Amino acid sequence: MATYLDDILAAHRKLATSDMRVLERLIDLASTQQMPRGFRSAIEAADGLAVIAEVKRRSPSKGDLAPYLDPGEVAGEYAAGDATCLSVLTDNDHFGGSADDLRAASEAVSLPVLRKDFTVTAKDVCDARIMGADAVLLIAAALDDAELADFASLARQLSLDVLVEIHDEAELERALLIDADLIGVNQRDLVTFEVDTDRAVRLAPKLPAGVVRVAESGVQGPRDATLLAEAGYHAVLVGESLVKAGSRADAVAALREIPRQS
Repeated sequence: MATYLDDILAAHRKLATSDMRVLERLIDLASTQQMPRGFRSAIEAADGLAVIAEVKRRSPSKGDLAPYLDPGEVAGEYAAGDATCLSVLTDNDHFGGSADDLRAASEAVSLPVLRKDFTVTAKDVCDARIMGADAVLLIAAALDDAELADFASLARQLSLDVLVEIHDEAELERALLIDADLIGVNQRDLVTFEVDTDRAVRLAPKLPAGVVRVAESGVQGPRDATLLAEAGYHAVLVGESLVKAGSRADAVAALREIPRQS
C-alpha cells in the first residue's frame, strides 16, 4: 500500500521527467541571483531559541489551514514577532504552496527563507536559489546516498544552506557522511504522517557538537518548544500552530522568549 511519502515523491519524480530545462543553464542562472542571507548563521546568532516560522496553506494530514493567506502579510506578522527565519511551502498539489508564495514572503521581509519542498533533482536545488530561497531542504528518507551527497554539494556551490531532515539514527549517520552542519529532526513520520512528540528529544543526545539542531513538527506552543530547547535544540520549525494563531506575531514572540541551552 502506497504511503503519503510514496505518493508525494512519485508525483514530484514524474513531474521531473518532463522538465526539459538544461541543468547547466539553471546553475548559471541561479549563480547570478542575489546572495543568500545566511539561514544557518541567523539561527546561530539568535538570542534564545530560534524560530523558523512557516508559511503553510494546508497539509495532507490536516487539510486546509489558511488557504487564502497572503504570504507577504504572514511573513510580516512573523517578522513583527521576531522570527529568526522563514520556511515557505512550495509544493502545490499536497500543500497548496508555490514559488510565488516564496518570492512574496522573501521580498516582504529581510529574514532568511527555507524552501520547504520535496527536493528530488538537481534542478530543484537551482530553483530554490532562483525563486529567492536562502536554504534548501533535503529529506534523507526521500533520497538515496548519491542524491543526498550530490544535491548538498550543488547547494553549497550555489551558496545555499542545506537543512538535512532526518527521522532516526540511520538517517543521522547518512547526514553526517555528507558533513551536514544543519540537521532537522522531523517528529512527523513521513510514512504515516503521525507526530511522535518524543522523537526529537530521543535523538538529541546523538547529534554531535558543531551541528545546528532544528526540531520540526509537533510544536503547539511554548511548552513543547521549551522541552526541545532543554534537550539542546537551537531552533524549532513551526507551521500549523503559528499560521492558525489569532495573533501570529504574539505566537512567535512567545516562542522566542524561551532561552536556549546551547
